[in-house]
Amino acid sequence: MTTFAATAPSLQIGPIALDVPVVLAPMAGITNTAFRRLCREFGAGLYVSEMITSRALVERTPTSMRLIQHHESETTRSIQLYGVDPKTVAEAVTMLVAEDRADHIDLNFGCPVAKVTRKGGGAALPWKRTLFREIVEGAVGAAGAVPVTVKMRKGIDDDHLTYLEAGRAAEGAGVASIALHARTAADYYSGTADWDAIATLKQTISSVPVLGNGDIWSGPDAIRMMEQTGCDGVVVGRGCLGRPWLFGDLVAAFRAKRTGEAYETAQPPLGTVATTLRRHAVLLAEFLDSEEWACRDIRKHIAWYFKGYAVGSDIRSSLAMVTSLQEMDDLLGRLDPAQPYPGEGAEGPRGRAGSPKKPALPDRWLESTELGAAHRAELSEAELSTSGG
Repeated sequence: MTTFAATAPSLQIGPIALDVPVVLAPMAGITNTAFRRLCREFGAGLYVSEMITSRALVERTPTSMRLIQHHESETTRSIQLYGVDPKTVAEAVTMLVAEDRADHIDLNFGCPVAKVTRKGGGAALPWKRTLFREIVEGAVGAAGAVPVTVKMRKGIDDDHLTYLEAGRAAEGAGVASIALHARTAADYYSGTADWDAIATLKQTISSVPVLGNGDIWSGPDAIRMMEQTGCDGVVVGRGCLGRPWLFGDLVAAFRAKRTGEAYETAQPPLGTVATTLRRHAVLLAEFLDSEEWACRDIRKHIAWYFKGYAVGSDIRSSLAMVTSLQEMDDLLGRLDPAQPYPGEGAEGPRGRAGSPKKPALPDRWLESTELGAAHRAELSEAELSTSGG
């Protein structure tokens, strides 16, 4: 049990007022409308879509048009865009605003995936300072009254940090907030996030909120990050995989911080986990309009939901093969709903952390912080439907 000193955390992102300073990080293949709705049922905050490639959106590909859909219960429609061409990004923003499809637009500059950074996109792009500024300024100009925010990493590696320069440029361009995943592209998701970098960015940026991302596994982690760095809010990514109740945990933690009351983290028994897993599958079936495809999509979540619980490999493997909710019900019915929360076994890092690696970059990318003609041509190939940050 933890007791916090009384304060009143909240967050303002442009016209969007959040009672709790929490944002769901965009995650490819994860933060579709089904998962966002599930998380929202447990807690509060700003729930951002998985990354949408601006070129695909301008071309109105079926996949991109489906991914920007929001359920009527999603009262703040938040979409993350990825792009490398200022004109295309601005066109995508113009479309979203003109057709009233978004209340908030986030720009992704944090993707560490090799197929993106190899073409100069994602976490590699802020190294090219003028290009970064042009993209952000174009998006803000096209958005009008709709707030535009930026999510980025510290830089390419420890010798090529970009976050302070990019933060100042984004602030100058008129963004509504800046989020920093406190790792470099070279770090991928390995090791421990550098919260000191978040503190440094907060000290550098004075006119808009700074949000911290990295290693938020529980409510106390979020409180500790804000107290240690002075940041205005937290962005939660891998910590909620298989644990959508983390958002309820965060609400309770911030309430305790506001009131000074004691606080305990959520400790769901196996029955609650199974019920949540099934609810997730139902929401996916509604989103995908197919039980079979929902059961396929939920497969990647099974290990996350049951992390630490005594669930046999036979049930786990069988759940990864179901094609209907009835089959899922039959298997979940074999579990002991009273099995207690396993403690540390269910906590801590989730998802693939990977290991530090040399980022894949365009040839001679690091020789200049300005964009040459050859690299500009390469960037035309960088808009891929890949996310991460």
